[in-house]
Amino acid sequence: MKAYLHTFGCKVNAAETDSIAALLIQHQWEITDSPEQADALIINSCTVTASGDKRMFQTLRKLRHTAPNAVILVTGCYVQAFPADAAELPDADILTGTRHRAHIPDLLDAYFQNPHRIAAVENFVSGESFESLPQGSDSGHTRAFLKIQDGCNRFCSYCIIPYARGRCRSRKLDEIRTESEKLVRQGYQEIVLCGINLACYEDDFHHDLADAVRACADSGIVQIRLSSLEPDGLTPPVLEKLSRIPQLLPHFHISVQSGCDRTLQAMRRHYTCAEYAALVSQLRELFPGCAVTTDLMTGFPGETDADFQETLAFVRAIRFAGMHIFRYSPRPGTPAASAPDQIPEAVKKARADALAEAAAILHQEYLSSCIGQIHSVLFERQKNPAFHCGHAGNYLLVHVPAHPGEEFRNQILPVRITGTEGGYLTGEFIS
Repeated sequence: MKAYLHTFGCKVNAAETDSIAALLIQHQWEITDSPEQADALIINSCTVTASGDKRMFQTLRKLRHTAPNAVILVTGCYVQAFPADAAELPDADILTGTRHRAHIPDLLDAYFQNPHRIAAVENFVSGESFESLPQGSDSGHTRAFLKIQDGCNRFCSYCIIPYARGRCRSRKLDEIRTESEKLVRQGYQEIVLCGINLACYEDDFHHDLADAVRACADSGIVQIRLSSLEPDGLTPPVLEKLSRIPQLLPHFHISVQSGCDRTLQAMRRHYTCAEYAALVSQLRELFPGCAVTTDLMTGFPGETDADFQETLAFVRAIRFAGMHIFRYSPRPGTPAASAPDQIPEAVKKARADALAEAAAILHQEYLSSCIGQIHSVLFERQKNPAFHCGHAGNYLLVHVPAHPGEEFRNQILPVRITGTEGGYLTGEFIS
């Protein structure tokens, strides 16, 4: 039996899809890149935005047309958050949410034994534990994603994720160490630790995120990267401990969402602009030259032109190395969806365009600040015969001229940065 898997959304979803693939392999399935050859099509859904839902619906219809006789299983956040709506999807044969992913092979077996529509969406319960799925099989990538945290307790007024993921729960330190050791044996040089609210990592023994990073470092991995973070879990003691782990790379993607205190309060964010700025200041003191990137939302209900101008001034003052900008998308069931003063789409777009213009200038400034520095680069591929391509510790893409016969994939090598071009760095190897 062959299965084709398609992922939407964040790095956590990608890590979970790899784990689902590993589960299927354990049950004698073969993974294929061709949906036409698949007996089962598995879609891991995201529901952060309405546009994400729309893309998933389109893909579902396309896959049904491509493989009309395959069984289609839809899992993930959309199904968990909106089970009644998911039940109306005409092309889905099996529906399951974000709980008990280990049951997916059994659900497929049940369908093949007795073809009938299966809806297996279970509500989260109090005291839910972290579901430790098998580590995904070697994907051929140079960095591996290891999920160590799930769920969120924050309930920001615009966000559906606490309803789709349940409350915070974390992987045990010994499991983090064991899974990291497996990845090292597979030949990975870098592990990316990911979670729904990663900064709020806390196991049953009150170990924090720094303890989790240390457990990963004990595996012998060369580099550790953190995926997206929320600011309110990054306390000064945690940052101080993180700074003493040499394997941790100096890139921190910390969502801010708005640079206006009034808007942050309406969003039910748990910090002020001043507190966020203080966090960035401490990071730059502990990790000199680090890249701080962020997520920003435009057009939140009630956001005035003056509020937006505060956000523009804030991002320029912080000097973000990169920004992911998106327009507010109402999610049914969240307080913000029914709030007054909804912002027209044209205004959201204009504000997003203004932020994108500022982001491009700030990104170029950060790129230029790297010229003359020496960075360790994990090389991932060769871009045509002319360049070796990889990412530095600050997650900037680096191109180095290639010569015939050279092969540096999955090697970490020192590079002197010589310039910038088209949003990336150029450099030369140091012998």
